[in-house]
Amino acid sequence: MERVAIVGASMTRFGQRDAWVRELLAEAGAAALDDAGVDGDDLDHLYVSNMASGEFEGQTGVPNALAHDLAAQPAYTARIDQTSSSGGAGVYAAWQSVASGASDLTMLVGGEKMTHRTTAEATDVIASLTHPVEYKQGVTLPSFAGLTARLYLDTYDAPRESLGKVAVKNHKNGVDNPHAQFQKEVDLDTVLDSPIVADPLRLYDFCPITDGSAALVFCPESVAEEYAPDGNYAVISGIGGATDTHVVHERADPTTMGGVVDSSDIAYEMAGIGPDDVDVAELHDMFTILEFLQSEDLGFFEKGKGWKAVEEGVTDRDGDLPINTSGGLKSKGHPLGASGVAQVYEIVQQVTGDAGPRQVEADTGLACNVGGFGNCVTTTILEGSQ
Repeated sequence: MERVAIVGASMTRFGQRDAWVRELLAEAGAAALDDAGVDGDDLDHLYVSNMASGEFEGQTGVPNALAHDLAAQPAYTARIDQTSSSGGAGVYAAWQSVASGASDLTMLVGGEKMTHRTTAEATDVIASLTHPVEYKQGVTLPSFAGLTARLYLDTYDAPRESLGKVAVKNHKNGVDNPHAQFQKEVDLDTVLDSPIVADPLRLYDFCPITDGSAALVFCPESVAEEYAPDGNYAVISGIGGATDTHVVHERADPTTMGGVVDSSDIAYEMAGIGPDDVDVAELHDMFTILEFLQSEDLGFFEKGKGWKAVEEGVTDRDGDLPINTSGGLKSKGHPLGASGVAQVYEIVQQVTGDAGPRQVEADTGLACNVGGFGNCVTTTILEGSQ
């Protein structure tokens, strides 16, 4: 199987944007093509990661529209929808298209337009991904997060402040990300005094509703230097996807995300590495509690010890394992279909040494994109070529 390189990457500003999803996708797509030094009609495959353009905007057929806007005909197009892990699933599809030999040059663009809808409307669109047996009871993802956070804190004797410190850390990282929705620090008192949303979680434990897009260009590693003459590019050394029970209350332990465990096992085996070999990670902190759960289920920390790693500064940008150097979904924002693509964008920047003030020492990075409340997950491991 051909190893796959990423030779072009871009990301729009996340936040409240006047542009619609088609414009956001074209903005990121054009920038990624420029970064790779190629034209739209050089692409064999063009994938779009998007969860709900129909529900949010009444806009369907976005891949075909994007092919037109980027003059990418006659590229094969497809939309990838895997709820809030659509971006990670898109990375998997784009990797597979090149690794299989079906495409010599593939682009993935992920995007979502959400801020024109009210919080209640956006929450209801997102909640539609839950199982009908739970949805009809009024269950939302924030309520799952609150219930799981309470269970975690009680089971592992973790202080409530530890969750707040995730928000503080990720906001601090977001200050140095020019694409982030929130580029401001918050202190722990502000987080702990913010309004309760789903006890024990408060407003600052949740990511914002966001517009934005990100894009990546993929090719076989054997020809990567044609697009990156300096020899500096990222390689996907491991990738895995997995699912967990759709009905969350059927899980034996709600504080364990089986899809994270299984997808990372596949990715580690493919890459020939283990958790201790990862230098930097982007995790799906849609809620602060998810950073604890994923960091443990990825094998970075023992079960029930993720909160201690945050307390001890291990996951800070200058710590032993920096997590969410981009600011994470918490500060950077969470435009559903774009988030998983933007996670990989950040890891590409880190392993190629192009992260600017966010740069850490990193040869190997990992991105974990979660759909729903762990219903579907994609884990991607990337290494620098140099």
